[in-house]
Amino acid sequence: MPKAVVCRELGPPESLRLETFDPAPLALGQVRVAIRAAGINFPDVLMAAGQYQLKPPLPFTPGVEAAGDVVEVNEAAGVAIGDKVIVKMRHGAYCDEAVATPSQLVPLPSTFDYAEGATFLAGHGTAYHALIDRGQLQPGEVLLVHGAGGGVGLAAVEIGKMLGATVIATASSDEKLAIAKARGADHLVRYDQEPFRDAVKRITDGRGADVVFDPVGGEVFENSMRCINWGARLLIIGFTGGIGLAKTNLLMIKGASVLGVRAGEAVRKNPVLGEVRIKALTEWAEAGKIRPNISHRLPLEDYARAMRLLIDRKAIGRVALTMGS
Repeated sequence: MPKAVVCRELGPPESLRLETFDPAPLALGQVRVAIRAAGINFPDVLMAAGQYQLKPPLPFTPGVEAAGDVVEVNEAAGVAIGDKVIVKMRHGAYCDEAVATPSQLVPLPSTFDYAEGATFLAGHGTAYHALIDRGQLQPGEVLLVHGAGGGVGLAAVEIGKMLGATVIATASSDEKLAIAKARGADHLVRYDQEPFRDAVKRITDGRGADVVFDPVGGEVFENSMRCINWGARLLIIGFTGGIGLAKTNLLMIKGASVLGVRAGEAVRKNPVLGEVRIKALTEWAEAGKIRPNISHRLPLEDYARAMRLLIDRKAIGRVALTMGS
């Protein structure tokens, strides 16, 4: 019988349980996917704790992205048994098999294995939406990427460099910064060795960053307002380091904008955005220009340890759960 990680009570990863379940029959227009890998994302942790904006009714299975093989089709147009696919979900990815519709499926890039496919669209999709749709990053601008050792941060480094920006990457260790450099970062700043606001001013000869990509929040966001150029765009990706306060005087003086980034919700509001984004991302993946960095691959049974790697900032890039062969 297939297995799934189930949240029956809100709490830490250790409160989740691995359970077997009976496969659901397919309705017309649905497909069954044998899941080979699932990506771990910070919203999974928050959702299981009841701290995310989406609060599914209990019980539910965490996980917003997976990859695998189509094994059954019930009159679903454009999908065939044997297709290798990425599966986009609001939750439900930590499992051996899933029922989906064609609109949730994206062909797995031929350059990726299953784990890379399962850790691709959430991180790189967020970075794309932030930098292109919201931040409108231009060639020659300075992009400051916080948390550049994380999955979404590394994706922003990669895409920002590809778009022609000068990329300043900040992270908490030399190991994380080395990966950011390998993905295209021009300048590296360790939080504990120099205040990043001073480093950005030094690197830019006092001008500051044009675009700030911030999944951290808290004091990092607040200090970012002190190292921005005129007309800067501060992109709010998340708040793993707490909620930051926007000082309106600093924003006014620099003619700056603070922009919230919700890549999934933006597509639900405007599906055309998603079509353009996925087309671009898959073309770049096929061309070998972008690829998730997966620091840990763990079996489904190790879901709690995998989630802890994100909570404890031990991952560099992405963490994937793997299921079967």
